[in-house]
Order: sequence, then structure tokens, then C-alpha cells
Amino acid sequence: MFSVFPLARKSPASKALVPEPLAPESPARRPRARKSLAGLPVLRAAALVGATLLGACVPAAGPGGGPRIDPGAPVQVALLVPSGSGQAQDEVLARNLQNAARLAISDLGNVKVDLRVYPTAGQPAQAQAQAIKAVDEGAKIILGPVYAQEANAAGVAVAGRGVSVLSFSNNADIAGGNVFVLGPTFQNTADRLGRFAVRNGKSKVLIVHDRSLPGEVGKAAIERGISAAGGQVVGVQSYEFSQNGIVSAAPAIVSTVRSSGAQAVFLTADTAGALPLVTQLLRDNGVVPPSTAFLGLTRWDIPSATLSLPGVQGGWFALPDPGLHNQFQSRYQAAYGQPPLPIAGLAYDGIAALGALVSRGGGNNALSRAALTQGSGFVGVSGIFRLRSDGTNERGLAVATIQNNQLTILEPAPRSFSGAGY
Repeated sequence: MFSVFPLARKSPASKALVPEPLAPESPARRPRARKSLAGLPVLRAAALVGATLLGACVPAAGPGGGPRIDPGAPVQVALLVPSGSGQAQDEVLARNLQNAARLAISDLGNVKVDLRVYPTAGQPAQAQAQAIKAVDEGAKIILGPVYAQEANAAGVAVAGRGVSVLSFSNNADIAGGNVFVLGPTFQNTADRLGRFAVRNGKSKVLIVHDRSLPGEVGKAAIERGISAAGGQVVGVQSYEFSQNGIVSAAPAIVSTVRSSGAQAVFLTADTAGALPLVTQLLRDNGVVPPSTAFLGLTRWDIPSATLSLPGVQGGWFALPDPGLHNQFQSRYQAAYGQPPLPIAGLAYDGIAALGALVSRGGGNNALSRAALTQGSGFVGVSGIFRLRSDGTNERGLAVATIQNNQLTILEPAPRSFSGAGY
């Protein structure tokens, strides 16, 4: 049992669904609040021999709660995947998650993991039933499921039994209590770029977002990130998510840049949506980097064709450590004959972090909540990361730009949570 629940659990029906950019939900069977803003920072993974803990030791796990394990025996881990839904997309996701988890297990050395896979069909009710079944069968921790409503249902189902759920969702609304989100969040990117912008003399920021749930969530993340970095939000402009809406909003956006003294424009748009048009309209009206910096809450290098767009040249955005990502891509492809989906790195991270906790002397309490949230974090497949007490995560990101149609790293991903970038 947990002595503290930072966020009260809600019933699955009460959760607002912020779509999962790492694993887009099928509009045929799930509500989609997002139109085309699907570009949160994308995690890949690295060829580390397991995740390693940052720092020299794991804190003693006492009041944190959680099931006790026998560190000398295989640790039973449940992997909840969306197979069985009848959707081809979900079968591919499930296969990638299983492959990455098994790759991580092969890298753990002396730590043994008994991985058991449970299909959820991408449905909250089945995720709930499978989480209960997994714990009944001896699971000490649950990895997955993928979709936010599923993860919330699974967490509610096993909260009273002290089992943590490390979901592959990036929806911070479901985080808290026994549920953690491993997926990349808007807040990670907003915080990283906020710090970078302020350090580089771009402390007065205009936020530009689309009028949608993800746009509002992104705006709020940017406001927090800029404030925490010591910057100032000097204005907020929005647009209807349509070509006409963007064109109609452009004069007001340009006018606000000039009247507010904004040194940077922070955009929530992604490459599949408004980003190409918004950035081009700003340039056409004289708002151009580097005099006015463009900051992006999403990845601007995916797909690669985006690199040649005139509007995004000189813009700043965040991404996981490219070197680690490339290593994992190569290892996964060598093992399975095809490149991994972005979400696969989260399964590797989850397994490898558990292995690190067990191997570093966590004893019977290696999977306690206190151990999972130890502050020094882990080195995982996409760089450093740590789980926070509120159920969200923090990841070390690089800052990149596009120059002459090429990706250029402006500041590398930090290697510790006390290093550059923090």
C-alpha cells in the first residue's frame, strides 16, 4: 500500500483523453481530441547494457511501499500490450513493445526477469481485468498499457495491492498514486527550451497555439516552463485549426510580436499540422530568426522532408540524445530485421530501469515507490530520465535547430540531472 497518493485516482470514465503521439489512437474506436498535433518529443532508445542508475546508490526503500521481491529469483513483470483489438496498428505496437522488452532483458546480465505478456485490446475494461490477473499470478510491477484510459483503469484496479503501473502513455492527467507515465510530455520540452531560450537572451516569449485540447495543454506547459526559467510570457495568440483559420490569425500574431517586444515565438504546432504554414507566414511578414527566435514544442525533424521547409530554418526544438537513439535503432534492427517504432524505447527503458534497481542493492524493496522515484534517475535508452513523485517523468533532452536543411545540435542532452541543461 502507498502512504501518499500525490493525485487522487479517478474512475476511467472521468479521464480526459489527451491522444498518445507515440501511439496514435484509431479514430474508429477511440475519441480523438487532437486533429494533427501528434509530435511530442519522440523517444527512441540506446544500446546500453541495461539502464544504469545515475549516482552511486539507491535510497533505502521503506515508507515508499510496493511489493517485496526476492532479489535472488526472477522478478515477475507484466507487460500489457494492445493486441487483440482487431486493429493492425495495435498488433504492430504490441510486437514492438515485446521485442524491445525482450532486448532489454537480454542486456540485464545477472538480473533475471520473468516477463509475461497480457493483451488488452486497447480497451480500459480489458486492461483492468488483465492487470488484476497479472497481479493474481504474481506480477510485482506492470509495464504498460499504451493508451491513457487503459492505464488509468489498470492503475485503479491494482492500487490497493501496492503494485506500480509504468504506463507508456504521455498523458500527465492519469499520473499519480501508483501510475507513472513513461511517455514524453509537453512539460519536458517546454522546460528544456524555456531554460535554453532564457540563457540565450530570448526571455520575452509570445505563445502561439491552436484552439484545441492539445493546444491548450501545450500553452499551459509553455507558460509554466517559461516562468520556471525566469522568462516572461508577453502574449498569447491562437488560431482555428484550419488553413483559413491560420491565415486569418497571422496579422494579429505578427502585430503582437511587434507590440509586445517578444524575442521568441513558442509554437505548439507540429509538422503534420499547422507548423509549415504558420512559420512561413511569420517569415513572409518579417518575423524571422534569429532576431525573433522560433521555438517548437514538437519535433521539427520528423518526417525528414520537413528539414527542407523554408519556414522552419533556424527554429529551436528538443529531442532525445541522437547518438543513443541511433545505437538502439541499429541494435533493434539487427535483432528483428526492421526499425523500431518510437514507443519501443519506452518498453526498453522500463525493463532496464527495473533491472538497475534490482542489481544495485535495492533488496526486497527494489521496486518500491521510493526506489522508483529516487532523485538521481536512470540512464536509459534515450538518455537520462527519472520518475517523479507525482507520477510524471523528467527526461534529458538535446536542443537542436535546422540550418541549411540539416539537423544541427545546439546543446547536447545532459548526462545527469545536475549537469548542463538543468
